[in-house]
Amino acid sequence: MLRLAAERADLIVRWVVFSGSGGREAEARSSAAAFLQGDARHRIDVLQYRDGYFPFAGADIKDAFEGIRRDFDPSLILTHWRGDAHQDHQLIANLTHQTFRDHLILGFEIPKYDSDLGNPNLFVPLTQNQMQQKIRLILDQFKSQRSRTWFTDQTFLAVARLRGIACNASEGVAEGFHVGKVVF
Repeated sequence: MLRLAAERADLIVRWVVFSGSGGREAEARSSAAAFLQGDARHRIDVLQYRDGYFPFAGADIKDAFEGIRRDFDPSLILTHWRGDAHQDHQLIANLTHQTFRDHLILGFEIPKYDSDLGNPNLFVPLTQNQMQQKIRLILDQFKSQRSRTWFTDQTFLAVARLRGIACNASEGVAEGFHVGKVVF
């Protein structure tokens, strides 16, 4: 997101978080603003679905997706990858693909206990500065995750380094995405 925001002056972003109750809403808004750095025109939507229970609210969440689709026609969508083992992430990824069937969708990775990073097939090389800025923002912005043992700068740098190796990135770091379909 940092690279995209820096390289595209015409960027318009719709940032949607489906579970943002309590302190998570402020965290969602703050993190979105930090990653966009005020450079992009943006709208941040924070919805109030109960964390960990998305499969039980699937119909309502699908309706929310349909509302977004009527309202916004993106040229690129970033969402969880379909192989993410977290039940909420899986539902969001599947509904994204069901709702936006003719859009370019990049599935991002989130390191966590589930060991579900997979083998991405699209890589975006980053500079060392971009990677350090990304890691700093993640650690600063997502306070709700700080108690997790995997939530460290070393974890995020290790994943970026592995993705950098996979694509022979000039500065050794990259982000990996999962792409199921590309229409050219």
